[in-house]
Formats: sequence, C-alpha cells, structure tokens
Amino acid sequence: MKNKYPEIDQVIEYIDTHLYDSLSLSDLADQAGYSRYHFNRIFKQRIGVPPLYYLSALRLQKAKDLLIKTDFPVREIGMEIGQQSLGTFTTRFTERVGVTPAHFRNSAQQADEQFRFLQDLSDWKDPRTSSTTPYSVHGTLETASPFEGVTLIGLFPKAIPEGLPTYGTLVSSMGDFSMTGVKPGVYYLMATSVSWKMAAHDLLLPHQTLRAKARKPIIVEANKDIPHQTVTLRPPLIDDAPILVSLPLLMNNFLDRLHHNSNR
Repeated sequence: MKNKYPEIDQVIEYIDTHLYDSLSLSDLADQAGYSRYHFNRIFKQRIGVPPLYYLSALRLQKAKDLLIKTDFPVREIGMEIGQQSLGTFTTRFTERVGVTPAHFRNSAQQADEQFRFLQDLSDWKDPRTSSTTPYSVHGTLETASPFEGVTLIGLFPKAIPEGLPTYGTLVSSMGDFSMTGVKPGVYYLMATSVSWKMAAHDLLLPHQTLRAKARKPIIVEANKDIPHQTVTLRPPLIDDAPILVSLPLLMNNFLDRLHHNSNR
C-alpha cells in the first residue's frame, strides 16, 4: 500500500541530512510546502509523533551511536546533539532510553551475556501473570520469512518505542503472546526482533532489526473486549520512529522476573 503523504519522506530525508542544524517547525513545514499547523497534523498522522519530537528522537538515537562507536566524552556527545548541559542531556537520555548515557555505553558485555543466556533458555514463560484487573492483551506474531531469535514486545504510552514500556514481554519465536494485568488506558503496541545471528552491537543500536507496530492504538476499557492483535514483523522503513528504548534493559528485566520466580 502506498504511503499517505509521500512528501513526509522528503522531510525525513531533510532531517537526516540536517540533524545538527537548528531546525524549527517552520523550516520543516516549508520542506513539505504546508503551513505549520497542517504539516504538524499530517506528520503526526503518518509517523505517530509530532515532527519536533521525532527530531529530538533522532538526535538521541545519534547520541546512542556516538556513545557506542566513539570514545567522545558524554558531555561532548550531549552538546553534539544540541543539549547545552550534561545534566539536561543525562535526564532526557535516561527518560527516553531507560538508562543513563554512561550505563548505556558500558552495557555491551552484559548485553552479550544476556543475549547468549536467552539463546540457551528452555522456559520462556513470563512469570508476571498475576493481575489485579481482568484485562489482557493477546496477539500473534508473524513474519514474512523464517526467523530465529528473540522478540521484545511492549505496550507504550506514546507511538514511539522509548523509555520502559508500560507492559512488556519477550518471546522466542513466532506465534502467540500475551500481556496480562493491563490497566485501562490507551497503548501503542510495538515490537522488534533480534536474530540469534546478530551481536550485542545490534541490541544496543537496533537499526536493522525487524520491527512491527499495531495499526491502531489499543484501548483498554472496563467491560469491553480487547481485540486480538496480529503483528507482522518486517524490515525497517524510512518513516519508522527510532527505537530508543534500551533492549538490554528489557532483557534484563525479563531475566530478573524469571530468576525471581525460580527462587520462590
């Protein structure tokens, strides 16, 4: 299906090539040939978040790249993406990635150990099944080509995979999944899959991982059934919001739940 508002692709390419420039909403709207109001509306409709929020997400993704691929000081990386103070950069990075910049930079070895442990895991049943509410989100994972690896699935409060998901789980293969104890609210279901052939680098910087996003927000309301979700994993597209959430953090939380349950 052809994307609605194809001119948004041009704006995204413009953002990519001018990431370090001081870009305003007017600058971006001019690239599309729309008023600021109309551009803001159609960009959010197409991408899921407003254009300036998307811009800030791309800059944080660039910060993740620099933290892993260079030895630049954290303060310098923050300034590189437009943050004027180390404190502001650390706060925003932590809120939207889930860990501090320093922790993220030093997590490669732990991420690799967790990934290899998951590869050898036999019991993938998430022990977090107790619930104070009767609501559960059930779904089925699909992919167009054979896949072996781990898939991280989350319900997020915004249409972008950042911070910790409100609810999340890991599964080892295609098929059914479930997240229980979901409280009433509006959620965005997103997932990404990491092949066993990939390395810790791909966990920290998941630019090429398969990903999926439910077409519509999931609305959880009292006394209403939640539709079964069919989620199809596919390669990344130009209009995908960056995956900011720390995948090693999600894996660690999942493994902690398994360990805690096994010690009961």
